[in-house]
Amino acid sequence: MATQPHAGDRRAEFMASDLLSSLRAMLFIRRFEERAGQMFAMGLIGGFCHLCIGQEAIALGMRQAARPGDPFIASYRMHGHLLAAGADPAAVMAELAGRRDGLSRGKGGSIHMFAPELDFYGGHGIVAAQASIGTGLAFASAYRGDGKVCMTFLGDGAADQGQFAESLAMAHRWSLPIVYVIENNRGDDWNRPALADRGAAFRIPGEEVDGMCLASVRDAGARALEWARAGHGPTLLEMRTQRYRGHSEAEPGKYRGGDKKLAPAPDPIERLRTEILDAGLAGEAELRRMDAEIRMRVADAADAASRGAEPVRADLMTDILL
Repeated sequence: MATQPHAGDRRAEFMASDLLSSLRAMLFIRRFEERAGQMFAMGLIGGFCHLCIGQEAIALGMRQAARPGDPFIASYRMHGHLLAAGADPAAVMAELAGRRDGLSRGKGGSIHMFAPELDFYGGHGIVAAQASIGTGLAFASAYRGDGKVCMTFLGDGAADQGQFAESLAMAHRWSLPIVYVIENNRGDDWNRPALADRGAAFRIPGEEVDGMCLASVRDAGARALEWARAGHGPTLLEMRTQRYRGHSEAEPGKYRGGDKKLAPAPDPIERLRTEILDAGLAGEAELRRMDAEIRMRVADAADAASRGAEPVRADLMTDILL
């Protein structure tokens, strides 16, 4: 099995970056998702609504490790990935509410948003569909020789899908520039064999990562991206994480009952917040002001979404490829 050379610990490089901006970004995702949950409960968001509360470090850490232009693709739990990439929160919230000025013109909802201008090639509702499409994006980069590496995010349930195995076989065969990121958030299955080992049958290196730690995610992501960019092919990263809400807002998580319940994992936002306070980079009052400002921005986005116009009949036949 191929192994990655030691690419150097990127922690010192990232520690020198603005930790406050990282905290702001993760906290924004958290507050945005909390508000989306409230809007769903109020009936302002219809259909499905899968939140990533607890998983913020994965979306942000991988984006910080990537280069501009690196494409990424995700599952239906993808609001955090879009926000980490710089999507307009008002447009994302409007899409959740099915409004015409939403990111997908109000026709995609929570699951199906697409923003190629941000190098984001969609959230996908079909389990593991993004693995195949992401592999295609990596093949395109290899064909063009553009030096880009695709990041493909999928849930642990998608790791059991046949198309994921087929994607791994194809990615190894052609040494494609891709990093498969499994967001393992299922507390009831944490004792099963490591999903990072799924790549071994295809001679693809794998690594288990603390997905609740921003620095660990960035370090692992940087190593995998550099490995692919150097022409060595794919890597499989299993991000061990824990979401704090149910599978979707329509399902509050009652299936995680009895002895399957786990104690909450260390919160990624609180970990970074403590690090900032201990380093003297900010005080409690400053961090409270930051949180208040973020809540106001999210509230403004939610208010705008609730007032937005819905798609009209003429919109039904637009954005369709025939």
